[in-house]
Amino acid sequence: MDKIISAIPQDNFLIEIVTSSGISGTFDVKPYFGGSAFKELQDESYFRLVRPAHHGIMWPNEQDFSSDTIVWDIQNGKKDA
Repeated sequence: MDKIISAIPQDNFLIEIVTSSGISGTFDVKPYFGGSAFKELQDESYFRLVRPAHHGIMWPNEQDFSSDTIVWDIQNGKKDA
């Protein structure tokens, strides 16, 4: 499993990602806002608290995305739902 080594929040709820295997790209969190667990991420100041953790990314209240989800989205160009 790839490990996220850099997660830099950008405008419009995007995160610039770099993985341990060298994959890099932009992960768009907006398509996941429909899930109740991710509603808090719609607060931009909270969204910007993202950090790499446990191979993926995480926020202080334990919302997280695995590196598998992030890499798949980057490689497949997932767009807003």
